[in-house]
Formats: sequence, structure tokens, C-alpha cells
Amino acid sequence: MPHDIVVGIDGSTEGLAAAHWAAQEAQRRGTGLGVIHVWHRHPHPAPYVPMDSTERDWAEQLLGEAVRSVRAAHPGLRITGRLVCDATVAGLLKAAADTDLLVLGSRGLGPLGGFLTGSVSQRFVGRSTRPVVLVRAGRSAADEHLPATDGVAPEEIPETPYRHVVLGLQTDRPCDELIEFAFDAARRRGTGLSVVHAFRTAFRPAPVPSVPLVSAAPEGPAPVPWPPQAQALADQERTVAAVLRPWREKYPTVPVTETVTEGRAAVVLVRAAQDAGLLVVGRRGLDHQVGVFPGPVTHAVLHHVGCPVAVVPHD
Repeated sequence: MPHDIVVGIDGSTEGLAAAHWAAQEAQRRGTGLGVIHVWHRHPHPAPYVPMDSTERDWAEQLLGEAVRSVRAAHPGLRITGRLVCDATVAGLLKAAADTDLLVLGSRGLGPLGGFLTGSVSQRFVGRSTRPVVLVRAGRSAADEHLPATDGVAPEEIPETPYRHVVLGLQTDRPCDELIEFAFDAARRRGTGLSVVHAFRTAFRPAPVPSVPLVSAAPEGPAPVPWPPQAQALADQERTVAAVLRPWREKYPTVPVTETVTEGRAAVVLVRAAQDAGLLVVGRRGLDHQVGVFPGPVTHAVLHHVGCPVAVVPHD
């Protein structure tokens, strides 16, 4: 039986956008939604708490406003609100332990484009054992769909086709949880899945010829890089096709396109997700050399991709 989706809110516009995205996802999955606000006591009242209110009263007000907003937009959805008194990351980790998905908001970068996760979101993504989706401020239900034609009423937007889902795939250690999350997301939306794999070509330097005592015409063709780029591309395409074959069979209704290209993974994924409705990337186990923050590719897409980003942890 699927667990409820949980969204963490903090009174910000990005937190509210995350709550509405989470409500839409809960409806797609046929689950309920848990709205969580984590607060903790300070030795002195925080400056944002009104003089005539306590920190707990303020936390209850923020939670109540978020729950009422989501209920008004999704009247048929089962929604529960919960206050958690704890350190922010620790409280979110506990809330996510019994859920299939936790959703958080992300701060916008304004004119620079993309979005930047705060330290709380980054630390949570780096430590969570459950999938996490980060949603930037300003996202709405319409943003998940292709542009509506003129004259379409707001209530007709859900009937407009969804934007495609993008999966960033590594072939050296493909992860079932990551691939299944992306296929299932595309299936629930009735849209296509774009699988993107980026690789870097390794070249073997050509041997340095000895200098002959007497000049002579070169014999045979000049050395070429090894392996040739075309051969490397073909090898990678075959590997991607082999990894995806059983998933295509499991999800026969999901149209799949495969893009294999030489280049930096972060750059390729940011470009591929420009018109997507959701980007799905993986995060391997904790890297104690870099602490509990996401790896470089995940870190980059969280900074520069505008659509919601799902981060799926795996070994």
C-alpha cells in the first residue's frame, strides 16, 4: 500500500509551491498528503515572530495557512498537517522515513535563472534515504503541461498533455530504483520519457616516433585516437539500450527516447531539461569526503534546472 507523500513547508513562497506540487502528485498516486512544518525553540524569540505571539503559535499559523491553501485547490484530497519540534534537517528526515516521497521548496535566483537550494535542502538531499523532489518558487499546475491553446479555461489545463520526464542515466552502475521512478512518473502523467546519458571519451595518446637518422616517407596511416569517438558512441548506445530493454517491456505504454552524447553530464542534463516537466537524477551513498551535500552533477542541476527535480538515492 503506498504511503502518503510528505511536503515540508516553512512559510515561504517556494514552500507553498512545493505543497501544491506535492498535492498534485498525491492525486496522481492516489495517496494522501502530509504537510509538515518543523520548528524549534530559540533561547530568545526569533525576529520574525510577532511580539504578541509565541514561536509555537507562529508555527501553527504557518502550517494552518498552508493546509488551507492546499485544501482550497484540492478539495477531494486527504490532507493532514503536523507540527514537528526538532532541528530542521533531523525533523524532515524523521518525517520522510515512512513516506514514499518528500517534497521541498527551493529559492529562486531571480535574473540569473535556475534555482538554488538552501543549506537545509542540500543537507537533506545529501542524507535522505527516500526520494526527494525540489520545486522552485512560482511553479504552478500549468507549468507541468504543454502550453495551452488560446481560449482554454483554467479548469481545462489538466486535460492538456504533460511535458515529458527526463532521466539522467549512468550505465556503469544502473540503479533499478532510479529507473523505475522515472518510468512510473512518465506513466502516471501519460507522457514520454527522455533518457539522457552523457559520457567522456578516453583517448590513448599516439606513440612518439623515434627520429630516424635518414628522413623517410611515413609508412601506413597516421595513428588515430583509441577508441575512435564513433565506436565509443556506438558502444554507449548499445549499453543504454540493453539497460532500458527490460524497463521498456515492463512499461510498454511509456514512449521512450534515448539520447547518448559525449560531454559533461551536468551540462547535458541542464540542456535536456529546459522544456521538461520533471528531471530525475540519482544520488549514490554518502561521500564522506564532501560531507552530506549532493554530488557535483546533482548539485549543478539543482542550481540551474527550472523544472522540479527528483533526486533518488541508491547504493
